[in-house]
Amino acid sequence: MTQQIPSTEPELTGVRNFRDVGGLPTVDGRRVRHGVLFRSGHLAHATDEDTAFLASLDLHTVFDFRNAADQKLEGPDVELPGVLNVNLPLSDPADGAEFWKMVRDGDLDQLRALLDDGKGAGRMIASYRTIIKHRTAEHSRVLHALAEDSVPALMHCAAGKDRAGLSIAITLLALGVEREAIVTDYLESNAKHRRYRVHRSSTSASAWSPEIMELLSPLFDARAEYLQAAFETIDETWGDVDTYLEKGLKVTPEIRGRLSERLLD
Repeated sequence: MTQQIPSTEPELTGVRNFRDVGGLPTVDGRRVRHGVLFRSGHLAHATDEDTAFLASLDLHTVFDFRNAADQKLEGPDVELPGVLNVNLPLSDPADGAEFWKMVRDGDLDQLRALLDDGKGAGRMIASYRTIIKHRTAEHSRVLHALAEDSVPALMHCAAGKDRAGLSIAITLLALGVEREAIVTDYLESNAKHRRYRVHRSSTSASAWSPEIMELLSPLFDARAEYLQAAFETIDETWGDVDTYLEKGLKVTPEIRGRLSERLLD
């Protein structure tokens, strides 16, 4: 019997963007079970109270999709007793290191050159497409683990928006969750209390000007067009979701059945 947790969205102090994805509807009329699949930003800054709450979820596995550069910036996840921590980077630690240094340190002219005229959103769309096409082994490992024994599970990256967002979306696709519901859950990362705190090296007013924040916004927004690009990449590369799951991720109908047994009511 699944443990009844006290809240699907507690007031966590040091963990951003936490939520239970339970309750989302599938196309065949079922729903994702509460208390078995969670998502969040990183756990490195969890307070004692946050840690106690996370421990109360009886998690089996925490999937951390951050790379070494992320972990150096934010720190390692807090340790939760008895929980299996799986670090499964969904981007190369060296990929974009100079880019993110520019995000933290760049002045207005540098950021204009890097991000204006749609370049910021274009970078995000390209990143989503790349993760779908080239991180099939990682996503396959997650789904196989969930089908075997790795629930309840928490998936996170740095902000809990992009890499975790895609991994949650793929899991929900495998469960047959309605596409509109997947997008709605993804967009919840835009809520003010969920958003990742932007790192800027300077504390001067000019470093946080409205124009700079506008230039940075595509990087820190959850936008439907980003997730749509991921869905389009699945269709363009594999033809449809079923083929993507079976051929791309080696997730057979039998494994999808086990996923449904573990994660759906």
